[in-house]
Amino acid sequence: MNNRDYLLKIMDEGQNIRIFLANTTNLVEEAHQRHNTSATASAALGRVLTAAVMMGSDLKGQEDILTLRINGNGPAGTVLATADSQGGVRGLISEPQADLPSHEGKLAVGELIGQEGFLEVIKDLGLKQPFEGKVPLHSGEIAEDLAHYYMLSEQIPALVSLGVLVAPDLHIKAAGGLIVQALPGAKDEILAQVEGNILQLGNISQLINEASDLEHLAKQIMQGISYTVLAQQELDFRCSCSREKLGAILSTLGEEELKDAVDKDETIEVVCNFCKEAYHFSPGEIKALEVQKP
Repeated sequence: MNNRDYLLKIMDEGQNIRIFLANTTNLVEEAHQRHNTSATASAALGRVLTAAVMMGSDLKGQEDILTLRINGNGPAGTVLATADSQGGVRGLISEPQADLPSHEGKLAVGELIGQEGFLEVIKDLGLKQPFEGKVPLHSGEIAEDLAHYYMLSEQIPALVSLGVLVAPDLHIKAAGGLIVQALPGAKDEILAQVEGNILQLGNISQLINEASDLEHLAKQIMQGISYTVLAQQELDFRCSCSREKLGAILSTLGEEELKDAVDKDETIEVVCNFCKEAYHFSPGEIKALEVQKP
């Protein structure tokens, strides 16, 4: 696969299915580096980032934000990603060092996530109330749980495949995803043909690793079916944190804590949970924050 993180949106000519196909290798590697994740935690976070950025590409407004949150009360804790409509995504995992033994070469993502919890999708579309969908976890495997969410919460039959290929040295060799959605009135034979094509191809992360590009992979997925590429979108790990935003969070600390830091001539470090960027505030800046308090 070439060295670009990007997404294709595809529809067959008969308008039976809509497909999202994404290569997210670089952004998942960046998340791994920023969060210093174990192999299994990289796979869990990478799958959630990939799912969120594909779902986010369906948002219409430039300010719209989609949040995908999964917590199965497993060793991983909460895994969360937020994506915008322009291909940007950021994420976090509560326990980045959590890990479990793999089974026959397959990372134990389902066990790391757990099954005693929920998958939540929150779409902030700039309205008074965001759209919220919440379903019980089905398996902890994320892709299966997302297909379960589409059926229960949005009444859309969907096939979802998410994969992260982690090298022995823990760098991300390949990551990506595939979402196939049945459109209203979809013909069963078209759905069966696409599903059959996908089942023959095998693991999505291995396909991303071996294919020359997504266009080549799309031809394999849609073999025997005429289709159109509706859109192509660049993807990247993109955090919306800033010095101003972290300063605003710092200003919510108790007056005693801020005053104590100023009196002791201490610098306060504030770290963004999503990208691990550290912002340092000098005693003078902390004093200015105190002055700005209402």
